[in-house]
Amino acid sequence: MTVEADQQRFLGKHEELEIDKLFRALVKLEGSDLHLKVGCAPYVRVDGTLRPLNRPAIDDEEMVRLIFPMINMDSRRKQVFEEDGGIDFAYSLEVDGNWWRFRVNVLQQLGHVGLVARRVNNWIPTFDELHLPPRLEELCKFSQGMILLAGITGSGKSTTIASMLDWINHRYRKHILTLEDPIEFTFTEDKCLINQREIGMDVKDFMVGMKHAVREDPDVMLVGEMRDWESFETAIQAAETGHLVFGTIHASTAPSTVGRILDLFPESMHSAIRSALVFNMKAIIAQKLLPSIKEGVSRVPTVEIMTFSPTVRKLILAEQDEKLPDAIRIGKEEGMQDFTQSLKQLVETDMIDRAAAFEVAPNAEALKMALKGIEVSEPGIL
Repeated sequence: MTVEADQQRFLGKHEELEIDKLFRALVKLEGSDLHLKVGCAPYVRVDGTLRPLNRPAIDDEEMVRLIFPMINMDSRRKQVFEEDGGIDFAYSLEVDGNWWRFRVNVLQQLGHVGLVARRVNNWIPTFDELHLPPRLEELCKFSQGMILLAGITGSGKSTTIASMLDWINHRYRKHILTLEDPIEFTFTEDKCLINQREIGMDVKDFMVGMKHAVREDPDVMLVGEMRDWESFETAIQAAETGHLVFGTIHASTAPSTVGRILDLFPESMHSAIRSALVFNMKAIIAQKLLPSIKEGVSRVPTVEIMTFSPTVRKLILAEQDEKLPDAIRIGKEEGMQDFTQSLKQLVETDMIDRAAAFEVAPNAEALKMALKGIEVSEPGIL
């Protein structure tokens, strides 16, 4: 297959579909998500807020016309949707001369079909453009281990990881291998050789992809979302064998991510998993997106960083996870910061207003004191 043919296959060039008008509206409104539900007008999320489009509600007949031509473009999609009642896939569309990709989820609810699609930027922003902490650069310099991005859906985890991988791409001569379902950001090779494999299109499933990966000589791997114990166990094994592994997980804070990981496994394995975390995890980064008050910036991340310092490792092995927040707060020299410290910095640099900071602050009193310049005394955490 030629490079041009491969690009056309990836982009999914196709005849005009009825739903393309809605995707174009999403791009032109600079929205992040498109929501389609029977009985409602289409909704677009702009700057974090859902807004209905000025058009009639979608009925069942129109929903079928909008969604099923996309599903029927690929025999696998049709089969998965019929068997599972839902499906995730990537969809591409040319808008004003530029190609855009969308991460699409088709679902069924109360007997109706619906859709949620996330617009994926057709470029990869830098750390500065995303307003990420400079400390993330240091994490990209590891040659082995695991780095997890934690957050809820829509918190910008995928964008942050893409930015970290692209930072590596522009500075090191390495092989980056990604396993994604579906592929979101596409990379332009600079110093790195980059292979991106999409589950279902390039490889049967995640486990097969990881089995092949050990024979594909990667230095850096992106293994997507940690959804079950098999995916996490395979990823941590890759970290143990000398690779730098990136992944995402649904968790609200860096400390709570430890418990979220343990929940993937039976209790009899928790001790072994704690040991694996201590010896292989380099950092857990948690983030949330907040509305910005700075001109030209729609949303900005507040970021919590927990590096696996000797103190953090000792607490995890001792099953004293409740002390991890204090370890983060006093771990500035090890490159750590908690949400309170991040929010304080965002308020003081006029990136967000105080109301937005207090709305998401894990400890409003601690943030109030921090903004007054009062440091809480260090507790004995060991």
